[in-house]
This record gives sequence, structure tokens and C-alpha cells, in this order.
Amino acid sequence: MIAQLIKRFRALIFSTLGVAFVLGIVFWGGFNTVLEWTNREAFCISCHEMEQNVYQEYRNTIHYANRTGVRATCPDCHVPKEWGPKIVRKIQASNEVLHKLLGSIDTPEKFNAKRVVLAQNEWNRMKQNDSQECRNCHNYDYMDYSEQSRRASPAHQRAWQEGKTCIDCHKGIAHALPPIEQSIGSEKGGAVILPAEPRQEAEVPK
Repeated sequence: MIAQLIKRFRALIFSTLGVAFVLGIVFWGGFNTVLEWTNREAFCISCHEMEQNVYQEYRNTIHYANRTGVRATCPDCHVPKEWGPKIVRKIQASNEVLHKLLGSIDTPEKFNAKRVVLAQNEWNRMKQNDSQECRNCHNYDYMDYSEQSRRASPAHQRAWQEGKTCIDCHKGIAHALPPIEQSIGSEKGGAVILPAEPRQEAEVPK
């Protein structure tokens, strides 16, 4: 009698573990599918705020169309590829969903009124993660400085030596640059002078 109870108990345990294993696979598959589905350019521009504003600007840049046919899409530049940072970015995006519901930037006028703040938030994020998304394709370690232009080659080598990250110099490369003053280029009349950010040293590639 006791032997039969033990046998049934073991069978119940193995059955429970088996069901839990299958449900875990189903849950993980569904979760990952939703994660990847929301990580497509089509999803990013499914709201008119993005499709009618920044997407139209992006279509006129080298990241959209170029001689090599390699395109950097919205998630390539705004969502890390590594799983952990990607989840963190997705959680942060919940705030964007909230403002979509509130209609914070649902007209071109509202969007342009907030452009400086929106851009600065993204630049700060990229500064903090050492331009992680940029470096999925661009990396100091892989640059052949002899093949770069006379302006780019010394600039990139100097940036590497000073521990700078991509976004320090490459603001406005895929979207219209808000009227702000930068450390490079000529002064712009009426431009906004942003408050200085505390310097965060980026990890210098070895």
C-alpha cells in the first residue's frame, strides 16, 4: 500500500514538473514573440506621432538608404540588442505609451514644442550607456582610420583618446537637430543653450 502511494506521488511530481516545463516553454515563447513583435520598425511607426514626424526625417538620411543597402531601423538605434538592457528599455517605453494615451505630442505643433526635451532625454540615455546601440555597428576597435576622411580620422582618434562616446558628436544624424548650441559647428542664432551635464567617462576600448 505504501509502495503504491510512493509510486503515485512520484508520478504526480514528474507529471507536475512536465506540465510546468511545457507551460514555461509556451510562456517564454509567447513573451519573446511579443517582445520581438514590438521591436520592429513597423511597430515603431504604427502611431502617427512617429510616422509623420521623426520617420519622415529619418527617410532622408544615410541610415535609411545608402550605397551598401544596409539599413539601421528604429529599434537598431533606440533599443539595445542585449536581453537585459533591452528589457530595461522596454520598461522605460511604458512611459511613452502613457503619453500616447494622453496625446502629449499628437500634433506637429506639440511635437516640435517638446523636440528639445525629447531629444535631450534620448541623448542622455545614450550617453549613460556609452552609445550602446550605435556600437552594435560602429566601434573604435574596427575603424580603419586610413580609410576615413581627413576630418573624420583625427576626430575619431581624438574621441577615442578622450573617452568620448558616439552621441557626444553625432547628435542630429538621423533626425532634425533641435535649435541647440553644441560644442562643434558654428553658433546658431536664437539656439537653446542646454544645461551642462556632469561628465561621465565612457569605457575606452582596449
